[in-house]
Amino acid sequence: MRNQMIIMIITIVVLVGASIILGREYSTTQKSIEELKLEKVEQREPLVNLELERMEAFFEQLPDDYDASEYDGWGEARHVADQLYDDSNKLFKREWGTLLALESQKRNVDPYIVYELLKIETGGQFDPSLVGPETKYGHAYGLAQFMKNTGPWIADMADLPYDDEKLFDPHFSIQLSVVYLEFLHNEYGDWNHALTAYHRGMTGLENYKDENGHAKSEYAVEIQENAEITELLAYD
Repeated sequence: MRNQMIIMIITIVVLVGASIILGREYSTTQKSIEELKLEKVEQREPLVNLELERMEAFFEQLPDDYDASEYDGWGEARHVADQLYDDSNKLFKREWGTLLALESQKRNVDPYIVYELLKIETGGQFDPSLVGPETKYGHAYGLAQFMKNTGPWIADMADLPYDDEKLFDPHFSIQLSVVYLEFLHNEYGDWNHALTAYHRGMTGLENYKDENGHAKSEYAVEIQENAEITELLAYD
């Protein structure tokens, strides 16, 4: 009988000890889970904030007088943006495409012409940090490859503040390219003249015409033909 009592007491002590140990382990496990959850939240928070900052920056670039309630305009812009995103192998971001389409709508410029021009200017890479080769006039910068001697007066036409670093901002470059193409097309009345002038400068356009008897440069033709193909694919 005495031995049985001793065995029972030992068993109770072991069970109580095991319960305490398991309870502590459970508490530790729960704490670890909570800590992991907190870590994930802390890791995700900067990403969420960054995404919000990008969205805010994008909407800040939109023209003040654009009516966002015009769903057809937004729907069309999103459609164009999706097509440009796919055509560029995801290099031309959707937010860039949306801005390009909205700016093009506002100024009655073909968005596919603008896109194909940016494609040629960046060698199909759409790199906002691109610096062009040195010429006697200097370097060209960014998506639209503007030079420092042309960027300021085009920004003035677009009613945008200017500094040289903004040439590396894709939103700024897109807006300037649309405004400049609108100006050139209004000036000459057709895309052959406008695109050749964009590529060679307005004086260069006149020199090209003197040499060739027309403004139909290879640069202008390639952009227009590719724009037609891209647009056809968008609505196929």
